[in-house]
Amino acid sequence: MQFVVHRDPVGRAASHHIARADLAPFGLDGRVEQLWLRALNDGSHQVACIPFAAYGIALGDTVLLDDEDYVSEVVGTAWHRTLRLVFVPGLPADDLRAAADGMRAETGAAGLLSEWEGDRLVAVDVPPDVEPAGLLAVMGALVEAGHARWEWADAMPFAARS
Repeated sequence: MQFVVHRDPVGRAASHHIARADLAPFGLDGRVEQLWLRALNDGSHQVACIPFAAYGIALGDTVLLDDEDYVSEVVGTAWHRTLRLVFVPGLPADDLRAAADGMRAETGAAGLLSEWEGDRLVAVDVPPDVEPAGLLAVMGALVEAGHARWEWADAMPFAARS
């Protein structure tokens, strides 16, 4: 099993819980994403990271866990959306560095939270009522240059493991 981990989750706290989301329902057989969660008083949990691979889950959403600590259901939405961008393999190091710096600068200028998995994948939290026009322009330019691909993480609904 291969794990997608969050080394620096935006909502990290010592009291948070790490659970898993099976990525097989999204075409990533054999992969599991570790999600940081904050326990709520009713037995549910609030997502405290920006998902890199799981679809249909965003920062602040409320989820339930099964007996094996896998996310089984999204029961409440925070109405946040996640934009994900991945740089293409083989991108020259100087181009990758410049493109990543551009993404960091634009997310910072827009006041948006982001998490990086290595230097090739970034997940950006887009809160409700925020229109990320500048970020979308930067991402679109990277795609047009052949440097990256991007997607909205709510392109598919969440699906629990079978």
